[in-house]
Formats: sequence, C-alpha cells, structure tokens
Amino acid sequence: MRRVFVRVLVSMMLLAMIVPLGAFAQKKMTITLWTKESEVEGVLQEIIELTKEFGKTHPGVEFEVVNYGVEDLRQNFQSAAFAGAGPDLLWTVSDHAGPFEAMKLIKPVDSLFGAGYIDKFVKPGIEAVELGGKVWGVPLSVGNHLMLLYNKKLIANPPKDTDELIKVGKELTKDLDGDGKPDQYALVYNLNEPFWFAPWMGGFGAWPLDGTEPTLNTPGVVDALQFIYDLKFTHKIVPMECDYDAADALFKEGKAAMIINGDWALSGYLTDEVKKNVELGVARIPKVTKTGIWPSPMTSGIYFMFPEYVSADKEAVIKDFVEYICSEEIQLVFLEKYMRLPALESALKSPLVTDDPIVKGSSDQMVVGKPMPTVPEMRAAWDAIRPNQEAVMAGKATPVDAAKAMQEACENLIREMKK
Repeated sequence: MRRVFVRVLVSMMLLAMIVPLGAFAQKKMTITLWTKESEVEGVLQEIIELTKEFGKTHPGVEFEVVNYGVEDLRQNFQSAAFAGAGPDLLWTVSDHAGPFEAMKLIKPVDSLFGAGYIDKFVKPGIEAVELGGKVWGVPLSVGNHLMLLYNKKLIANPPKDTDELIKVGKELTKDLDGDGKPDQYALVYNLNEPFWFAPWMGGFGAWPLDGTEPTLNTPGVVDALQFIYDLKFTHKIVPMECDYDAADALFKEGKAAMIINGDWALSGYLTDEVKKNVELGVARIPKVTKTGIWPSPMTSGIYFMFPEYVSADKEAVIKDFVEYICSEEIQLVFLEKYMRLPALESALKSPLVTDDPIVKGSSDQMVVGKPMPTVPEMRAAWDAIRPNQEAVMAGKATPVDAAKAMQEACENLIREMKK
C-alpha cells in the first residue's frame, strides 16, 4: 500500500512540473469585464487578447469583455450593481469613482492590494481616485486629457495664445470650391460637450466646483462661454455643427489644421492611412490672452474598479489579472501602441516616454491640467452645464443667462442627490 502511495506521489510531482501552478485547484470561472474602451483605436481587441494570454497561466479562467460608452457604463453598472448582477471588474474613468463610492458599489483598492503596491503608481494617478482617505481604483494610465493636435502640413507651428489662434484661424478656414461654405477649418472639436469646455473654463480662471460647491455663475464661466460662442459665430474658425466623430474625420482627412482631442486618440492619427493627410504635432491648448492662463484640461486616467459584491474566489483571480495588466511591461505596450501615458513611476522613466516628441507633448499638456473632481457633485455639474452650453452654441442663450442657469440647475441637482 505504501509503494502505491509513493508511486502516486511521484507521479503527481512530475505532473506538477509540466502543468501550471494552480491548474489542479482551478475550477472553471468566467469573469465579466466591463470596459469603456471601444473598437475605434483597437484597444478593445487588445484587451481581449490580453485576457487570453492571462488565461494561459490560469487554466479554467475565461473572460467576457463587454464595452459601453462612458455614460452608458456608469448608468448600466449602477442599475446592475444594485441587483448584484453586474460585472466582476470595471475598466473605466476616474470620475466614476465618486458616484460609485457614494452608492457603496465599489471597494477601496488600497485595502485589497496594500499600500506597498499602490505606492508604485504616480501621485496624480492615485489622487484622482482618492476619496475619504481611501483609494478607489488601480490606475492603468494617467492623463486622459485634452490637448491641441495640429497638422504640420497645414500649420508649421501651433498658436501660442488665443489672439494668435484667432488670427491664423481666419487664414486657415477656407472655401476651396467657391460654394460659400468652408471646406477647410482652422480648429475642430466636440463643440457641445462639457468636457471640451472645461479647459476654457480653467483658462479664464474658473472651475465648475470649489470642493463640492458649484461655481458656475462666475465672470470666468461667462467669459469662457463668450469665447467659444465667438469662435463659432464671430470669428467663424470652427464648423457650425461639430461633434466628436465629425471633428475626428475632418482632421484625419486633412480638412482641419487643428483639433482639440485626447491622448486616447493619438494612435489613430499615426496610422499609415492617416499619415497621407496628417503630419501630427502635439502642443498645449493656446494660452488665454485675456488672463495669461493656460487652459487646464481635466486630467484623470483609466482605472480598474472592484465591485463590492464579487466573491472571494473570483476576487483573488481578478487581483492577479489587474497586477498583470498594470505591470510595467503591459503599460509600456499601451504607451507604444496607443500613446497612453503609463501610471507606474518606473514606466514613466522609460525612453519611450522621455524621447518621443508626441508623448512628450502630451505630458507637457498634462502638467497644466487640473484633476477631474471625483466627488458625486461633479455629475450634477456636467448635467447642468450641458444643456446651457448647447443653448449658447445654438445662439439661443446669452453667456450671462447660461451661466446663471447652470448654477441654478447644479444646485437643484445636488439638493435632489442628497435627499
């Protein structure tokens, strides 16, 4: 009997040498990952491939990767999480930390991983998801910020201030076919989206919140609204109608000299197809001449967040996956392929960051940005800004009236939130 036991023991030891650790104990498990990444830049497919690579060292583990737009992800997660039927892991933006933490839908990650692990990441990446003395997300990348991207084939050097922007903008906006409508624009961006309005608020000395208090009815906000109105109706250097997709297409086709867009879009402007029309340059959004202040895009990053209802056995595997994706090796893959600034201190010292003019330009813009508020009240600010910004850009409200309406709407939404 003893000989049989020894033979079995030896056989198991030999098998253990060729089978990955944990294969015997690992039961089949499906982990559902919700991500805000889309197929546009190829990141979604990259995530799927990385889950497959991870599965090779974790037999029995499979991933279901589901992508949503940022707002849809927030709303769908809130609804699903209350029923305990949401995803096992979130790959999302920092401003979701505030509402998710307030609703007690996610777990603090510093207690899951320990301070030693969290301390490996750059301070701005951690500060963006720090609430109540706890950290609510593990950063995949830092930045997620807007910047000025320009086509060197149309403009050799970017404008340094808004006066120069308007001057060269009038020269670059052209009717090439004589039909009375511009075929080439100086500047394109998502005209009605509050995230694109935020840098101008900062440049005019304003900001949507002071802590948790709305600060929207201020001279700085009025001036910022007047400025974006003038770009469209007075100086006419931006399209009359322009959303994200339209701006992106115009720039890629060589029909816009400049675009305000985020670091997530950089890789899309460096493909062989786009390079036929665009020689990419990266710079800060021009300084506001009136104030002497650089526009301050909101900075944050992309984060893993842990739903509070996930079981302990899944959570252990998910932690392994997060550590794998947030390793220096994988963060540098995302930098090289998609121009995402890494969140690890060690990765930011790589020559891939310091020696690349595009990445350096992105980093230079980030340092004059401001962290996006993660408090739940920021959700109220976005919802208050949007319709009133749209009204100004449609010529249906004055900047003064719009700023007043933003403040009132934000205060009302915050009161409703706290009931």
